[in-house]
Amino acid sequence: MIIEMRAIRPEDYFDVSRIFFCAVHEGTSHAYSVAERRAWGGDTIDLPRWKERLITLTGFIAEMDGEPVGFISVNPLGYIDLAFVLPSAAGKGVGGALLEKAEHLAFTQGASCLTTAASLAARPFFEKHGWVVLEKEQVERGGVILRRYQMHKHPVKSDH
Repeated sequence: MIIEMRAIRPEDYFDVSRIFFCAVHEGTSHAYSVAERRAWGGDTIDLPRWKERLITLTGFIAEMDGEPVGFISVNPLGYIDLAFVLPSAAGKGVGGALLEKAEHLAFTQGASCLTTAASLAARPFFEKHGWVVLEKEQVERGGVILRRYQMHKHPVKSDH
């Protein structure tokens, strides 16, 4: 199956919100409790919040057969804020393709290091792609403590 990539647009808010919601509630069920997933992803999809948020995001949408299946956002300093793939598309190269595209954009725009706050579920994915854990941390969302990892990656130096 071919993964097609394109820039994320404000009008993608519905697809992005659906991917996020499904990824959090279904895709992280092995790592987080129901209460933790509800604190992180909410009880319902908050379309107005996503519509507002997408206005400020830079990143990419991955599509398979014309359907959005994943997205990633990266800021000019190299911070990966959002990286989510539909559970039905997990393990098919979507996340890796998105991450490669975001890393390339950040480094070509001058970022000296990439950073992210990775969930328990995302940590192995980032490590597989050369990222390193800086520290484990806990954040509070709606009275619930969520565990995650601060991670980073430096550009690979070429020998040319």
